[in-house]
Amino acid sequence: MKTETQASRDDERPGASAELRTRLLKYMGGLLLSILLTGVSFWVSATGSVWPGGVPVLLAALAIAQMGVHLLMFLHVSSGPENTNNIMSLAFGVFVVALVIFGSMVIMNSLDARMNDMPADAHRAMTAP
Repeated sequence: MKTETQASRDDERPGASAELRTRLLKYMGGLLLSILLTGVSFWVSATGSVWPGGVPVLLAALAIAQMGVHLLMFLHVSSGPENTNNIMSLAFGVFVVALVIFGSMVIMNSLDARMNDMPADAHRAMTAP
């Protein structure tokens, strides 16, 4: 039995069940695409039928496709005018992550070069217990 507030909510939104069905189908489609992309990624990494040099490129492409599915299906990020702030936030987040990764690689490369230039006895003194 419906309460009075539930009945009034159903009266206000006549297409609520169709909207719910559409949203549910979109979420289920996103879930199936995510599962499919994950399965293909595991298959690519485990099989020998893909050229070994192309595996990292294919995995990167599948990862980007999966990020796209998550952004569109679950986070509802689209290119509409009402989503400008979401897209700008996403772009800033990608920039920060890329900056941290690139900066870490530069720092590690510099440290590696400095450790290789170190005399052998100084290196032994640093690693000795």
